[in-house]
Amino acid sequence: MNGTPVLELKGVHKAFLSPDRLREIRVLNGVDLAVIAGETIAVVGPSGSGKSTLLSLMGALDVPDRGSVLLDGTDLAAMAERDRARLRSRRIGFVFQSHRLLPQCSVWENVLVPTIPLRRAVGGGAQSGGAAGNGEPPEDRARRLLRRVGLAHRLSHRPAELSGGECLRAAVARALVNRPRVLLADEPTGSLDERTARELAELLVEVNREEGTSLVVVTHAAALASLMGRRLELHGGVLAA
Repeated sequence: MNGTPVLELKGVHKAFLSPDRLREIRVLNGVDLAVIAGETIAVVGPSGSGKSTLLSLMGALDVPDRGSVLLDGTDLAAMAERDRARLRSRRIGFVFQSHRLLPQCSVWENVLVPTIPLRRAVGGGAQSGGAAGNGEPPEDRARRLLRRVGLAHRLSHRPAELSGGECLRAAVARALVNRPRVLLADEPTGSLDERTARELAELLVEVNREEGTSLVVVTHAAALASLMGRRLELHGGVLAA
């Protein structure tokens, strides 16, 4: 790990209109954060404190009202949505509590889905070798990741045929297939039993170490938060150690 920030938030503010659209609800009030390459961070806080909003901004799914979000020095808010989406697919991986696997696709197909836009961009499917990075064909990368997360025997299964823990393991493999700079996880263990949650938490830490990808998790789980190198609390719209 070095001291170079992969992702930076500077003076980030975000507000939303109330359901009756009569008042503004301030969620983030000048958030500053620097995510160093390869580090692990847990963001905790009470429900409704804005943790998921913060993760959406970090993941280029939304833009701040004020302030900047920089990924490798590039200001995400200054980009057109199409360019931001392209950057997001290349450099950011997501793991959600609900896993969001495509029900009609096999585990194998689900993991390969994020590589499709990149393979089109380089103009040639697996033979181009660029989608997974380092010259590794996407299929090889997907197979290796699925083996790493313990799903080598489940390639042809669909999500409905998997346990909740297996679905989230597949989601981890999918999130990593394009070698993202940052992996963002939103309550990844929230729907799991204690043993499965512990196994998934340990897996996230292990793949962070192996892949060198920065890891930021939003969680209520003390056990998961304790495994991260830094623990930050979001309260009153600001982050504090």
